This record gives sequence, C-alpha cells and structure tokens, in this order.
Amino acid sequence: MAVRPRSSVAQMDGSPPRRYYTGRNLERARAIADLRARTHRLMPRFVLEYLEGGAGEEATVRREREAFAEWRFQPHILVDESNRSTKRDILGREAAMPLAIAPTGLNALFLHRGDTALAQGAARMGVPYIQSTMSNDSIERVAEIEGLRHWWQLYVFGGEEVWQELLRRADAAGCEALVLTTNAQIFGDREWNSRTRYPGGWPTLAAMLDAARHPRWAAATVAHGMPEFSNVIDFVPKDKRSFFDSATWIREQMPKTLSWDDVARIRARWPKPFFVKGLLNLEDVRRARDSGVDGIILGSHGGRQMDWAVSALDILPEAREIVGGATALYMSGGIRHGTDIIKALALGADAVLTGRAALYGLCAGGADGVYRALDILRKQMMNELGQAGMASLDALSPALLRHMPRIPVPVV
Repeated sequence: MAVRPRSSVAQMDGSPPRRYYTGRNLERARAIADLRARTHRLMPRFVLEYLEGGAGEEATVRREREAFAEWRFQPHILVDESNRSTKRDILGREAAMPLAIAPTGLNALFLHRGDTALAQGAARMGVPYIQSTMSNDSIERVAEIEGLRHWWQLYVFGGEEVWQELLRRADAAGCEALVLTTNAQIFGDREWNSRTRYPGGWPTLAAMLDAARHPRWAAATVAHGMPEFSNVIDFVPKDKRSFFDSATWIREQMPKTLSWDDVARIRARWPKPFFVKGLLNLEDVRRARDSGVDGIILGSHGGRQMDWAVSALDILPEAREIVGGATALYMSGGIRHGTDIIKALALGADAVLTGRAALYGLCAGGADGVYRALDILRKQMMNELGQAGMASLDALSPALLRHMPRIPVPVV
C-alpha cells in the first residue's frame, strides 16, 4: 500500500497526488521518509509501536522534531563552495560525517542479525556504530566486520561483575569507545507499545494476528528462532532465559542507585574514550564535565523515558557554553534530515547520533538500507551546506540560524 505524505502548501486539496516511495529499489528512496514509509509497509503493528512509540503522551518524541523546525537558516551568498565536505574527525579519526549510529536494542525484531547489518552499513559509510548491551548479536561477532569503528554502550544492571565483564569483552573486541546510558534505570511508561502486549511481554492475540499478515517480516526474523540477548544471557538465571522472561529479569535488575560514584568507578576501569549519554539538565552537564569523562551525549532516549521533557536541541547552545572545548559534546534525538545535522553542529554539537533513521533503513533493506539512510543524510548535508553558503562544517555557527518558535511546526 502506498503511503501518503501530509498535505502541504504545494498541494491544492490533495492535488497533485503524492506518495512516498515504498519499493525495493533503495536508490529511489529520496529521503528518510521513504525508508520510513517502506518500514510501515513491511512491519507488523507491534513492531512499529516498539520502533516508533514514545513514553506517555509522546510529547518528548514530538518535541524532538518541533525543536528542529523552530530554527531557520539565514543563508549567505557569493561564497566559494567548490570544496565543501561533510567529513570531520571523531575521536581523532576522520569520519564521512559527524554522525554515529545510536545504540538500539532488540534489533533482531526488525531483521535477523540486525545488529550486524547496522554495523555493516556504518562501516561502509565510514561512521561509528554504537552497539547496545541489549543487542542480539554478540560483541565479538560484530567486531569481525572489516573497517568498523565499533563502540560499546553499557547498561548497568545486576552486580558489578556484570559491567566489569562487559567492559573486559568490549576492550578485548577492540571497541574504540564506551557509552554509558544514564537515563534508563527506571523503564519508561511506553503506553502504545504496551497496548500491543500482555503483561508478561507476549504480543496480544490481535497483534499476533496482524503479524501473521506480514510473512516477509516473519521470514526475516522469527523464522530464525526467537532472539536472545547474546551479550548478557549468561548472567540471567537459567529459568529466566526465554526471550520475554530474560527481558523482564534484566529490567528488574537495573539499580535505582546508579550515581556519579558509579561513573567514577567505570572511568577508572575504562582507559579509552568514555561518554555519558542521556543528559537533559544543565546542572548534570556541569557534573559530567567535571567527572573526568571524555564526552557528553545530550538526549531523551528517543523520547521513550520521561514524557514532556525538553529536547537535546533545546539545551544544546547552553551546554556548549558550559563544556567549552575540552569535552566532546554530542546530541541525539529527532535526526531525520541533513539539515537537522547542520543545525545541531551550528548550535554547538561536535557530532550527532541517529537511531530511528538508521532503523528505517534496516527495516527497508538490511545493511544496504542502513547505508542508504546514511547516504541520504550525507548527500542532504552536502546540498544544504551549499544552499546555506557554507564552505565547510568549520564555518557553521549560531549566526547562521534564527530562532522562530511561533511558526507552525509539522511533525514528520
């Protein structure tokens, strides 16, 4: 079924008719919205709710997009743009663009070996891939991908021996950096996702009947068996190792006492670059700056934790003032277009993370789809740098933008 875009000012009563591209030829996907439309065509409802849904009334998810819409460009003219580039150093090494694929769990729900496919797309593009503790492929399997800039995301749960062993394995696998997620010790109230599931985690009968109408999804996922959390399953009691039981057990082991003291202990055990992820309060940004970490990632966990929170973009300029130039400052949340990346860089980010955009590519076409999603963002950046009259990423600054919070803001 073709997916219709929202009506726009370029249409009159829906004319001319417009459709997103939802076919198999990835080269015909012109925007992340095309890959998203194909994802909605292929995935069953309960998978889409897991992918798209946010916490509560989903105000935080909405705000992540609204915040970008409130910044408008003031383009320059008559600038030599013949040598513009999206390349930038990340941790002292050149990347194709200042972007990493954000850590996401349970990617086997979208595609068997989904974590490997995400990493393959990232390696092909030349950007880092951050593998989640709750991924389904082992860290060692992902580390085998040639040319991959492999980072590891850490959830703290259970006893200290768990995170210490995960750090040991990440180091042995050659992971370049560690990312500690700090805002998920209490599971977000994801209403719409929970409506498709029974209390024990299994999909409802209606959700399973809907899934039966998506045989291509089933062949690419559950036909290979139920996924497991390969990197942590050995820590789970043997009677809790079924898929839904293990997910529930791990969630219950998240300590509510996680603190800056834990950050210090992890810092002492990890000699490579170390980021803390999930900050949305400027006082926490100050604490992180002074804690000895190498980088800070602003973000709301994709709008899946606290509802009615600010977006990372809302606090980005002030966070940049706080950390200065000594601490790397990244942001995640709402990246759907190359202009989003340019706005984030202009307002002070060193790089961005994207989660859903890469997952739309994964759902639409596996590793090739992931690469296509990244390539779309890169090409949009190249075009819009030229449109803005920017000779390089280094020329970006807040002066390029004007904040206009009263304009109507579509959510896409």
